[in-house]
Amino acid sequence: MLPLAALPFPNIDPVIVQIGPLAVHWYGVGYIVGILFAWWYAKRLVTNARLWPDGTVPMKPEDLDDFIVWAAIGVVLGGRTGYVLFYDLPRYIAHPLDILAVWQGGMSFHGGLLGVILAMTLFSWSRGIRTWSLFDVVAAGVPVGLGLVRMANFINSELWGRPTDVPWAVEFPNGGPFARHPSQIYEALLEGLVLFLILRFLTHSRLKLKTPRFVGGAFIAGYGLSRIFVEFFREPDQQLGYLLGTGWLTMGMVLSLPMLLAGIWAMATATESVQKPASILGKHDA
Repeated sequence: MLPLAALPFPNIDPVIVQIGPLAVHWYGVGYIVGILFAWWYAKRLVTNARLWPDGTVPMKPEDLDDFIVWAAIGVVLGGRTGYVLFYDLPRYIAHPLDILAVWQGGMSFHGGLLGVILAMTLFSWSRGIRTWSLFDVVAAGVPVGLGLVRMANFINSELWGRPTDVPWAVEFPNGGPFARHPSQIYEALLEGLVLFLILRFLTHSRLKLKTPRFVGGAFIAGYGLSRIFVEFFREPDQQLGYLLGTGWLTMGMVLSLPMLLAGIWAMATATESVQKPASILGKHDA
């Protein structure tokens, strides 16, 4: 494709501030702010009795104070492990020490999700909290962090889109002499803003927190659908390319399709429940 007219790439330094060897990046701040927002928002949800069955919340705000550490560990370990396994395994087999070089980039949302799911399962079992209720609460605020990280991807001039002639195309500094889809912004809007507003509607207008696993299912399905859609505009990872010689199938699609199906299943099978008294719940009731 010949070079096309494009919008200028904004000159935003990926490093917010640097003091000696210590550098603060927009990418890292996006993760931190996203985790803190999801924690704050989840605490708001569990202090609003109107949203829950019989006005009885399934956990205390203090539980979420403790869970934030578990969540951060799950995101980082799961995200890094997922990237290594799903996107660049041959490189890390050849250079295993690079696995620890997280400052060089390389995080997978799908791996991070699996890490957080494991953390939620173990934490909820240890506290006698319904696992799906914890998932619903956490999922409701996660899209904000997703949107921030995608905007950081744009600032970093990474994960850009395929060449295009749309009027809002951008010529990325390291994307060759091509006008490309700003696919990071597409993802920020769909996975971030739109998905957050949908979940907000479900929690506060449709009161779906009264129906365990519906909100969590909506989050999983919404992300899966958004990611599959944007993958049609996003350049595939260079080390993977298109899968099976299709010219369109990407690893992001392959990993997101099970999410879409699992989310639809969760919503379809969710039923309203009457909150049991805490004394009746078994310690490992999920």
